[in-house]
Amino acid sequence: MSEIVHETVERAARESYGRLLAFLSARSRDIAAAEDALADAFEAALAKWRLGGIPEKPEAWLLVAARRRLIDAARRQHTHEQSMPTLIAAADEAAELSARPGGLGDERLKLLFISAHPRIDATVRTPLMLQTVLRLDAARIASAFCVSPAAMGRRLSRAKHIIRSTGIPFEVPEADELRPRLDAVLQAIYAAYGAGWDDVAGHDPRSGGLSAEAVHLGRLVTGLLPGEPEPRGLLALMLHCEARHAARRGDNGAYVPLGDQDPASWSRPHIEEAERELARAAAAGKMGRFQLEAAIQSAHAERSRTGRTDWHAIALLYEGLVRIAPTTGALVGRAAAVAELRGPLSGLALLDDIPEAAINAYQPYWALTGHLLGRLGHRSEAREAYHRAIGLCDDPAMRVFLQAKASALR
Repeated sequence: MSEIVHETVERAARESYGRLLAFLSARSRDIAAAEDALADAFEAALAKWRLGGIPEKPEAWLLVAARRRLIDAARRQHTHEQSMPTLIAAADEAAELSARPGGLGDERLKLLFISAHPRIDATVRTPLMLQTVLRLDAARIASAFCVSPAAMGRRLSRAKHIIRSTGIPFEVPEADELRPRLDAVLQAIYAAYGAGWDDVAGHDPRSGGLSAEAVHLGRLVTGLLPGEPEPRGLLALMLHCEARHAARRGDNGAYVPLGDQDPASWSRPHIEEAERELARAAAAGKMGRFQLEAAIQSAHAERSRTGRTDWHAIALLYEGLVRIAPTTGALVGRAAAVAELRGPLSGLALLDDIPEAAINAYQPYWALTGHLLGRLGHRSEAREAYHRAIGLCDDPAMRVFLQAKASALR
C-alpha cells in the first residue's frame, strides 16, 4: 500500500502541481505561500493516504488541503482582515471546481506571464517560470544558467517577494502588454521541453511528462496570440521533435542518433501538424529564432519523403539562426551541418571559434568534436573529446553510445 500511495502522490505532483500552484497563487497573490501550502499538502497526503486510503480525486484532496493551510498561515501571520474573505472565497471556489468533471482547468498561462512582468529582473523571468509553473528545482535551473544553486535560490525568492509586495496583477495582461513578455515565456516552455526531451528514457522522475506539458502550453500560447508567428514556430519545433520520440531508442533501449533513425518510424501526424503551424507562422512575414529552428527540423523531416538529407539547406538555415540567436546549441549545430556539407575540417574550424566558457560543460560540443576528429584520423584527440562528452552525459544510453565510439578509436 505504501508503494502505491507514493506512486500516486508522485503522479499527482507530475500532472497537477503546476495547475494547483497557478490556481492557489492567483487567489492568494503569494507564490511562495502557495508553494509552502502545496508542499505541506503533498506531505500530508503521503501520511494520510496510507491510513485512510487514496481518495477518488487526489487533485481535489490536495487542493482542499493546500487551501486550508493557506488560510491557517494567513491567520497565524495576522493577515489583514480584507485578505481573509478572499482566501475563504477562493477555498469555496476550489472545492466547487475540484468537484467538477473538468477539475481546475489550467491557469498556468496566467502565472507564466505574471513571472515575465517588467518589474521582475529579466535574468530571473525564465528561471521563475521553470520553477513555479514547470516544477524544475533551483539546482537544475542553476545548472542550466551557470550560477550556483544558492544564488539562483536567492534570485527566485527575491522575485516572488516582488510579486507579493508590489501588487502585480494576477491576470493575463492585455495584448499590448503580452508581446513584450512573450520571448521569456517561449524560452521557459522550450527549456521545459528540452528537460523532458533529454530524459527520453525516463530515468529522472522530475522530468516525467515535461515534454507533453510544454507542447500543451505551446498550444495555449498560440491560441492566446494567434497572430504572433513565434509561438507557432515553437509549437512546430516541438512537434517535429515529438515526431521522432519513439525512434530515438532501439528495441534494447540503445540510443539511436538522428542520422541512423528509420524515417518510417517517425510520426506522420506530428510532422504534418508541425508543417501546418510552420506555414502559418511563415505567412506572417516576420522570421524569428523558433521558426528557424523549426525549419531546420522540417528539413530533417524531409528525409522521410526524399530519402536524403539536404545539408545545404540546413547549413543555410543555421547561418540565419546564429545571426539572430547565436546560442551555443546553434553554433554547434551549424558546425555539424557544415561538416556534413564541406568536410570535418570546416566543422572543426567553426567549433574552434566558439568561446571556451560556453563549451566547457556543453556535452554536444565534445561529442561532435570527437566525431569530427575521428573522421580525420586523429584518434587520440578524438578519444579525449569523447571522454569529455561522457563525463558530461547524464543519459545512460547516450553514455554507452559515446563509450562505444571512443572504444572504436583504439
